[in-house]
Amino acid sequence: MEHPHRYFIIYKPYKMVSQFVSPDKVNLLGDLDFDFPEGTHAIGRLDNNSEGLLILTTNKKVTALLFQSEKPHKRTYLVQVEKHVSAERLLQLQTGIEIRIKGGDFYTTLPCDVSIVEKPKDLPSRGHSFREDLPHTWLLISLTEGKYHQIRKMVSTVYHHCKRLIRVSIEDLEIENLQPGEVKEFQEEEFFSKLKIENWRD
Repeated sequence: MEHPHRYFIIYKPYKMVSQFVSPDKVNLLGDLDFDFPEGTHAIGRLDNNSEGLLILTTNKKVTALLFQSEKPHKRTYLVQVEKHVSAERLLQLQTGIEIRIKGGDFYTTLPCDVSIVEKPKDLPSRGHSFREDLPHTWLLISLTEGKYHQIRKMVSTVYHHCKRLIRVSIEDLEIENLQPGEVKEFQEEEFFSKLKIENWRD
């Protein structure tokens, strides 16, 4: 009898790669204090320096359903950048901006939701903190596309260095109050409902 698939989200900590095995000496998902079932893998990735919501599952179909479907799925990030972001720079980020992508080509990003926000009071500490007394801005950015290092490149193009990048949600699947390294498991129906994926039984 086939075992039912399992579905998890984690708060991926800073300085951890989004995989279970690596030839390099790095912090891995298997280092988390949780006994994941055999066949668990990450859906999409957050780079080593990024934090926040990462999906883990034993269901190999989720990657195609989420990232290769005709309907794009919204991903939202909390981003700390150096210096104060002007209204002009904010508009550039919102309306589309030219970034260099893999292969050296240029790509104009799609219009997206970008707003200046207050730092959340319950935001987990990261260690290696950026000095809060230096000028900085917190942005909330929602995308439906995901080029390699897209957000870091977008803010860099308008002369703001990204200091902290946290994925807080994918559609209605939210990090909520998870702390770095913590795991939450979802039932199959709720998992796909929150991701707004309707054809998962096909």
